[in-house]
Formats: sequence, C-alpha cells, structure tokens
Amino acid sequence: MANLNVNSVLVVLFLTCGAVMATKDNDQIIKENNCETKMGFPCVLEAFTSIFETGSISNKCCGELVMLGKVCHSALVKRTLENPLFKYVSPATIIAQSIQTWNNCLALIDSPSPSA
Repeated sequence: MANLNVNSVLVVLFLTCGAVMATKDNDQIIKENNCETKMGFPCVLEAFTSIFETGSISNKCCGELVMLGKVCHSALVKRTLENPLFKYVSPATIIAQSIQTWNNCLALIDSPSPSA
C-alpha cells in the first residue's frame, strides 16, 4: 500500500511539478496540447510505472497513451526528467523505456484483434 502512495505522489509530480524547471519548449508543448488532461489518472500511473519503474501497461492504458500522442508523451517524460526528484535517474535509460513503452503500445493498438 505504501508503494501505491509513493507512486501516486510521483505521478502527481510527473503531471504537475517541474513547470518552473521545465524548458519553455516542453512546457509550451504540454500547455498548447492540453497534455495533462488527456489521460485518466489510473492510466497515468500505469504509464509512469512502465517507464520509470518496472511495471506493465494494460491494453486500455496503451490506448489512452496512444491517444495522448507522441508529442505529449515525449514532452511529459522530458519534463519529469528535469525535476530535481529524478536527478539520480539515468535519462538515457528512461528515454529508452519511454520509447519502448510507446512502441509496444502503438504495435498493440495497431494490431488486429485476434477475435476478429
């Protein structure tokens, strides 16, 4: 349960903090595209865990991530990396995880349903 609370705090930071620390480009992209309002909180938590920890993301949340769009996805990840709470995290590792999560979700969403 404590892990869920820590994750919840980190996800809130993922979405809201770092605005002062973020580059104008990422902040502007996020604001102009309403990136912070396009995914439900449970799916934000799953995506965050998939990228910043070792977790999986459900089909439903993959759909929400793809609907969020690559531009928003990338800008949110980059803004999070700029937050001082993540200064000990390897940006290269997180970017690689972010790309892998995006590609996996895109392939899942683009693939035809086996029940068709």
